[in-house]
Amino acid sequence: MKNKLSAAVIVAAALWSGHALAQNVEVKSAWARATVQGQKASGAFMTLTAKADATLVGVASSVAGIAEIHEMRMEGDVMKMRALPKGLELPAGKAVALKPGSFHLMLMDLKVPLLKDTTIPVTLRFRDAKGVESTLDLKVPVSTSTPGGDTGGHKHGMHDAPAKP
Repeated sequence: MKNKLSAAVIVAAALWSGHALAQNVEVKSAWARATVQGQKASGAFMTLTAKADATLVGVASSVAGIAEIHEMRMEGDVMKMRALPKGLELPAGKAVALKPGSFHLMLMDLKVPLLKDTTIPVTLRFRDAKGVESTLDLKVPVSTSTPGGDTGGHKHGMHDAPAKP
């Protein structure tokens, strides 16, 4: 009985610590870009602020066959997009914006259209400085523009349509 109780306490502590880390990261202004018929990829955007150093190491969504953390940046005159296989660092107390034309979550091989005024499930996976991982489940609103009404456009001559992988 004592061994079962000890094991239960260890499991509960592990679950609680993972939940505590997820609570370490605040998510604001989350949204995903609505798709048009036949479109198989879109982006999700938000601002993440960690109370202690952490790394966003993964993303998943049941609406996408593939979900990745991406970066878009200018290389000379060319806008390039790439996955961040080591994740995205979230320095303590610093807001990190995931926005069009910059860091973002890429949802590819979409299983359903992302319809305006609906929500999609997104799970974020974090790792703290000690290597402890946790997840945070979100219901992300789908829109044609940012929560503030901006279409998310940027000044590099890019179209407002989501980037294709």
